[in-house]
Amino acid sequence: MIESTLEQLCNLYTDLTSEEVEILKNVSSTLQLYADLNNAYMFIDCKMRDSEHAIVVAEAFSKSSETIYENSVVGKIVFDSFEPGVFYSYRTGKKSLNSHAVTQEGKSVDQSVIPIKNKMHQVIGVLISEKEIFKHLPFSDSHKNVSFGQEELSAIFSGSPNEMPMISDLLMEIFLLTDKNNRLIYANPAGVNFITEMSQMNEIRNQNILELLPFIQPIYDFKEDVFIFDLTVDRKNLIVKKVRMRDREQLKGTLLIIQDVTELRTKEKELMMKSVFIKEIHHRVKNNLQTVASLLRLQMRKGFPEESKVYFEDTLNRIYSISSVYEIILANTDADDEDVNIIELTKKVSSTMVLNEIHKKISLIIQTNGNKILTTSRKAVSIALIINELVQNSLKHAFPEDSHGEIEVSFYSSKDFLELHIFDNGVGISKPKSSLGLEIVHNLVMNDLNGEFRYLPVEQGTHAVITFPISSEVVIYYEKENTDS
Repeated sequence: MIESTLEQLCNLYTDLTSEEVEILKNVSSTLQLYADLNNAYMFIDCKMRDSEHAIVVAEAFSKSSETIYENSVVGKIVFDSFEPGVFYSYRTGKKSLNSHAVTQEGKSVDQSVIPIKNKMHQVIGVLISEKEIFKHLPFSDSHKNVSFGQEELSAIFSGSPNEMPMISDLLMEIFLLTDKNNRLIYANPAGVNFITEMSQMNEIRNQNILELLPFIQPIYDFKEDVFIFDLTVDRKNLIVKKVRMRDREQLKGTLLIIQDVTELRTKEKELMMKSVFIKEIHHRVKNNLQTVASLLRLQMRKGFPEESKVYFEDTLNRIYSISSVYEIILANTDADDEDVNIIELTKKVSSTMVLNEIHKKISLIIQTNGNKILTTSRKAVSIALIINELVQNSLKHAFPEDSHGEIEVSFYSSKDFLELHIFDNGVGISKPKSSLGLEIVHNLVMNDLNGEFRYLPVEQGTHAVITFPISSEVVIYYEKENTDS
């Protein structure tokens, strides 16, 4: 029954595979033993699909202790704010020992968490042991990313009544405290301003919070003692944390911590709209380039002087090279990602030109040397045109009709510079002749890449080298696997 519930919850709320669910089932089968052995409460939590929260998928309570949980918590949502140890283990893959947490019942516990990993050593869930707090435990480096000092903070809050306003005055969040009858007994300055604005009332002390702020009625009606809500009220986007405070199961009051995230949400929408707008521009640029290419092809079919054919073909190749940059950007899964993978771009531009040379048998070799190179669309356009011109030169001049040959494009990187080598084993050139293509290469290398273009002497063929500095617009990753093709 427990295993079937675990499987159902995993299938419903997570992206775990059936093999990973089996690993969790094996762990869950031992939960009761560990709970009885350590006189503790044991749980398994898993991160939820498309969410920053986790969900409890299995539990076991010690049979020898009086449980602090009134009901089963399987299927309940777990928040980072209340159980930081759970999310620390998820993020780092490390254990978190004796950190402080707030239970689903709103009670403080010492919590130890260890990650559960799959065969790829990826965290698929966390195993949690909880014990009620009886004494303060010393802080240690093993859980430095989680909170500490809760007892000292409690002493301040429960000590001099003058201390709490001094602390809360410095906070931007709205702090509201109501008694067991839902009367407002405390509000920090941000809270007073918020309630005054929303209720249009000046006398708010000891008033019923549900009359002052009717929109929080569902929050008070919700049965969970600890929960986080997202609300939209009068164009305000709010995150509301609710904590019910109890003394021996008797309700003492409710603490609300409200964060106004309206400005943040507005900026998120603006960024999203900007991303959509930029993507639409990329679409239009690509489509317009394809329209120009179609017009040129139409003109070629209608007839033109034979001596003009080479100029039409060169222009079509240049248009295709620029269009390829936008095709790669639009293929990115992340709408905000405008980086272009130079290796992918080189393969796309070069392979198309080689395939179009149907009368020559040319092998194209791309040597990445473990480099994955990302750059901006502006630099990518320049690099695409440079590769187009140099590969096109090799295809045109290095190999006679019906001949075999190789064109190799290689990338080498150092700490400060990136080198692009284009080499062919054709007939070679005694001295490069001036042409529009080479003029384009010189200008782009010098003005756009701030680099250097030169030919290296070789016994056979032609060897061109582009060297340019690595900048903030060019990012290089080193991959272990050889991606050469």
